[in-house]
Amino acid sequence: MTGPLAEVLDGQREADLQRAARALLKEPLLTSDGPHSDAFRLVRRHAAELREWFERNVGWSLRTDADAARLRKTPGTLTDATHAARETSRAALPFTRRRYVLLCLTLAALERGESQVALGRLAEQVVLAAADPELVAAGIAFTLERRDERLDLAAVVRLLLRLGVLRRVAGDEEAYVSGSGDVLYDVRRRVLAGMPAARRGPSMIEAQGFEERLVEMTAQTALDSDELRFRAIRWKLTRRLLDDPVLYYDDLTDDELAYLTRQRGFITARISELTGLVAEVRAEGIAMVDPPPAWGPGGAPNDLTDVRMPEQGTHGHITLLLAGHLAQSDGPVEPAELAARVRELAVQHGSFWSKSAREPGAEPELVEQALVKLVALGLVVRTDRGILPRPALARYAVGAPVVGEAVPARHPGGLPETTPSTKKTVRPDVTVTPDVTVKDER
Repeated sequence: MTGPLAEVLDGQREADLQRAARALLKEPLLTSDGPHSDAFRLVRRHAAELREWFERNVGWSLRTDADAARLRKTPGTLTDATHAARETSRAALPFTRRRYVLLCLTLAALERGESQVALGRLAEQVVLAAADPELVAAGIAFTLERRDERLDLAAVVRLLLRLGVLRRVAGDEEAYVSGSGDVLYDVRRRVLAGMPAARRGPSMIEAQGFEERLVEMTAQTALDSDELRFRAIRWKLTRRLLDDPVLYYDDLTDDELAYLTRQRGFITARISELTGLVAEVRAEGIAMVDPPPAWGPGGAPNDLTDVRMPEQGTHGHITLLLAGHLAQSDGPVEPAELAARVRELAVQHGSFWSKSAREPGAEPELVEQALVKLVALGLVVRTDRGILPRPALARYAVGAPVVGEAVPARHPGGLPETTPSTKKTVRPDVTVTPDVTVKDER
């Protein structure tokens, strides 16, 4: 088919493919009846193209069936701790070490269990599993007799509910936490089977250290040829461009930098074609920027991120103000200096902040919340000497106002309109680009 209709249909297909790819990058596990059911149907419709792209460009596998679509992602770097699992509550607090252990024990118990399970029964199985001598030797102990331990288990279960692994049949988690009731769940075994994303099962790993185990779980086959080595580099670079806000050249090895220098145009073009992200190339690195809606070719642009900046609200305002302060520093800045800066800013901007943010002594917590976001976005790094700005933070630097000459406007008749002889134009030297790529929760 040729002509205008064919062009419209091709454009719609490309827009749908892009929406499906973006949905998988934001939510690597989609279910047929979950909150993203429309995206799930798009993924199933374009599964063949998506599977081929992800396997060829990043080495990620895509499994789809009638119940779920699962993109098994491997991170580009194993040292980034900012992609935490989070509570489903409004606070969205990151999981603690204990909750991660509970999550693993819960998944193991569900795998061995029946198609339905009560939360009380699940808790008993988790307590039995936690009695393993190796866990006890590592300092892990669960009795679930204390309220805080039951809250941890409830947080794990709510995460599995959001992911679609469990479906609530009756009851409520709050009743279990308070000891006044129980909850019954359906276990969706197909979705449960898709949870692990490691290349090798944890039980097959012989390494003892945490970092060494991560390396073995994500290790590829032997790279015994140039073709395989180049493919591994391409996969790693593309993963980092998709997952990380900024890819800095000084974070790369010599081989990775040389390959990126040669293949930068090809790699960024492939990403842009699938996702709609736009490559912003600077002397220090590359950011795949999520364009605002006016730029986007289709779908729902400017939403491919889990950390936004700038952001509305008190914490967003403080983060932006501290970013401007850090961008003007010549070296590391101590957190105490940032807390003092927040006290100064409260005098000027406190009337726009929440009451709790204006309380005496709130400054260290406000600084920490801002730093968590800035570190996650690759704008600063924590060092022994303090908080060190990274090159991308320069976009938030505010320069001195510039007063420019007024340009006479012309009306349709060609004569200049009556205007004052000069006009003050305040132009802060700050560029705030759209949110950069998604940091999904792995």
